Amino acid sequence: MSDFNDFNNEQVAKLPKHLRQFIVEQHYEKYTPIDQAVWRYVMRQNYSYLKSVAYYPYIKGLQRAGLSIEYIPNLQTMNDSLGKIGWGAVTVDGFIPPAAFMEYQAYRVLVIAADIRQINHIEYTPAPDIIHESAGHAPIIADTDYNNYLSYFGSIGAKAMFSSKDFELYEAIRKLSILKEAVDSDEKEIAAAEKSLRHIGDNMGEPSEMALLGRLHWWTVEYGLIGTLENPKIYGAGLLSSIGESATCMNPEVKKIWYTLDTINYPYDITMQQPQLFVTETFQNLIDVLEAFAETMAFRRGGTESILKAIECKNTSTAVYSSGLQVTGIFTDVGMDKADELTFIKTTGPSALAFNGKQLLGHGKTYHADGFSSPVGKLKNIEKPLELHTLIELEALGILIGKETEITFESGIQVFGKVKEITIQNDKLILLTFENCTVKESNGNLLFDPSWGVYDMAIGEKIVSVFNGAADKDAYEEITFVSKEQTHKINYDEKTKQLHLLYQKVRTVREEQKGYEELEAVFNELQAAHRTDWLCSLEILEIVYHQKINPAFEKELRIYLEMKAANEPEHSKLINDGLHVIANPVTQLITVED
Repeated sequence: MSDFNDFNNEQVAKLPKHLRQFIVEQHYEKYTPIDQAVWRYVMRQNYSYLKSVAYYPYIKGLQRAGLSIEYIPNLQTMNDSLGKIGWGAVTVDGFIPPAAFMEYQAYRVLVIAADIRQINHIEYTPAPDIIHESAGHAPIIADTDYNNYLSYFGSIGAKAMFSSKDFELYEAIRKLSILKEAVDSDEKEIAAAEKSLRHIGDNMGEPSEMALLGRLHWWTVEYGLIGTLENPKIYGAGLLSSIGESATCMNPEVKKIWYTLDTINYPYDITMQQPQLFVTETFQNLIDVLEAFAETMAFRRGGTESILKAIECKNTSTAVYSSGLQVTGIFTDVGMDKADELTFIKTTGPSALAFNGKQLLGHGKTYHADGFSSPVGKLKNIEKPLELHTLIELEALGILIGKETEITFESGIQVFGKVKEITIQNDKLILLTFENCTVKESNGNLLFDPSWGVYDMAIGEKIVSVFNGAADKDAYEEITFVSKEQTHKINYDEKTKQLHLLYQKVRTVREEQKGYEELEAVFNELQAAHRTDWLCSLEILEIVYHQKINPAFEKELRIYLEMKAANEPEHSKLINDGLHVIANPVTQLITVED
């Protein structure tokens, strides 16, 4: 991506190659006048309602994130504003894999879906959209405690092991959300996608680290409340951007529970309103709960259980020896003794060795194209871990370059060969390279044969950490699987294009504060050719009411909308909420600087 646009933002500029692959251009010009009206309607509703239930910085935070009520945000404007608080933003195509999403957070970059919901999903959309991502996530970023939690969550989430089932689930959710948001979707296709998602969801087995972290993320970042059980305030982006659920979530039927580590036992369903919500007293508590969960994760625990998680994952992960050597690849086998302690680990296919997140020279995935395996553990009858031996101490054990040597592990694994190279990093022995080498288990099982070439033996008494992805992601050229399921692009018919022009005309009249006499003709055309539309008439009424022009026309508009609300149940709440905001204008609550 040589033409990568970093928006002159420090955080975006730091993004590594493997994250840049998900970024798409915003193409601001593709937003239609209806899209802009949808943004404005939702934002005015949010303002009107959230002033009393949102956590304090929300309204102020909108300005600090470069957002206005009037327009869909422009990514450059957002980056200019977010840059001042040490964050950035990029646009992507719908849902991206959870591990990548987490890593963006670790880099303090907000991931924003470039698309905006259709008008018929104005209250809630199952697909990520620019309203949810920017109006939901961005305003709260200005709170330092909260943004520290978000980036810390990202750094832990990026290391979380996921199961092979998690990826199937991600694909199924992405597919369903795209179908539900597409204009031309077939009901049968949606039903089949829902059935498939349910089937995968019902057969997930034991939840992975990523799945459990996903729950913590959902009940905090997306659906979190802060304060007291009796009078909580909203800070979760899913609630802040859903004009339907932000109102209903405060009902007593929606149970409020204190947020603790126990929250990981509550799964969630993205397709329905939440039966319970979790309240934290402070953002620091979110960090404390996350820290308690991190203590249970493979990247902190290491050992046999963590390597078994890597094998189940069936995707690239990294195991770290106690010497600091990092082995990246797809783990397929493991040796264990009677006490279930590791005796060796094995990867299959392209693998790489690294130290401190930097690939070792000559140990990339082309060199280790067929996998890597190596013993783990203590040497027999030698108390001091091998990684802590100096060159003089190694020589005393008969380990020196150019010499044939024999090494026996406590597990019974024996290594015979001629030492070709000794690799030391930060005063620790991390690798011994042998020629003409044979490696056998105590039962005679062959682990390495001289005819297979040079043998690199990893050094380390224990596996201290196992995490998702490569140690040196850019050297490993980790192209995360980018979904083939793309969001649907819309081609508008002539009638819809005519409706766009009417919306644009109303916006121009409102902004330029002239041409009021044209509004009656626009309304007549709406009645004649666009009977299902309700939002454009609402915008006309707003202008006519506030400018106090033509009371008879105002009355006609009001009757038309009230009749529509009475006869069209799917629009009644939207129209009545719109009428409420016209009577109680949000502009008096706060002035928004774009």
